[in-house]
Amino acid sequence: MKKIQLIAGRSHPELAEEISKLLKVPLTPVDCKCFADGEMYVRIKDKVRGNDVYVIQSMCAPANDRLMETLIMIDALRRASAGRINLICPYLCYSRQDRKAASREAITAKLVANLITKAGADRLVTVDLHADQIQGFYDIPVDHFVGYPLFAKYLKAKKMLGNTVIVSPDIGGVKKADKMADMLGLKLAIIDKVRKAHDTAEVTHVVGDVEGKRAIIVDDVISTGGSVCVASEILKKMGAKEVIVCATHGVLSGNPKELFDNSSIDQILLTNSIPIPEEKISKKMKIVSLGPLLAKIIKRVSKERSLGELFTWEDKKQSL
Repeated sequence: MKKIQLIAGRSHPELAEEISKLLKVPLTPVDCKCFADGEMYVRIKDKVRGNDVYVIQSMCAPANDRLMETLIMIDALRRASAGRINLICPYLCYSRQDRKAASREAITAKLVANLITKAGADRLVTVDLHADQIQGFYDIPVDHFVGYPLFAKYLKAKKMLGNTVIVSPDIGGVKKADKMADMLGLKLAIIDKVRKAHDTAEVTHVVGDVEGKRAIIVDDVISTGGSVCVASEILKKMGAKEVIVCATHGVLSGNPKELFDNSSIDQILLTNSIPIPEEKISKKMKIVSLGPLLAKIIKRVSKERSLGELFTWEDKKQSL
């Protein structure tokens, strides 16, 4: 087995440190800074020649800076003769721009795929792309994991599955919600909503029985938080006794803390794919860490072992 090296970008040092401790592999020091004119500088401070290198970087806000930093880091590793460059990217920017919805629009998710591949990455590991087909934009192996098995495991451990229904926040999320419902042996409800503009949606009605039940909304991302708050109000009006929101990525644009604190949502489950500033953390939030999963992925990739069983939540027999 080649030597494993972990390199952390500047977006999420806490997650990188967690993975480092779990794997008992120290983070390779990196000199990363910005010049006065905004240009970035990256230098890997240890030798990487022939090694299996894992770059840990979530491309969250400021997305353009994080993307450029990642590309420069990958290029530096390639020019330093790293044996294999693996990008561990829990949150991949521009994933919601995966198709042309209007004339003269760019397909930016494809552009990002071209940039990452051309820079020299050999593999991409990511979590909950907005659209599964983005994997096909890449000419390198892509391991696409999802967040709902972690939420399923958490909810079962907390014994929160009695008299419960899984709710898809829109038609596009039915497949994901249905898989989680099937995983837990629960029924499915669907919220029908119309998107009026970017980051703006209007709930029209709910398909399915939620009266007297705990309703668990499953989504890939919370952006402004407005849609899930409106969805929660609709579910409560239709008789749901409790509403729990599960979302892999907490983008949390603006300042949704007050919005969540005053909403009818009872609990919000997020992963730490994106670092959440203290001022944006609501009293209703619970963070489920991706660290153990990502550490297992890195260990298995390094040993050329199958990742198949990591796609489910039954991991009692799994080990690093």
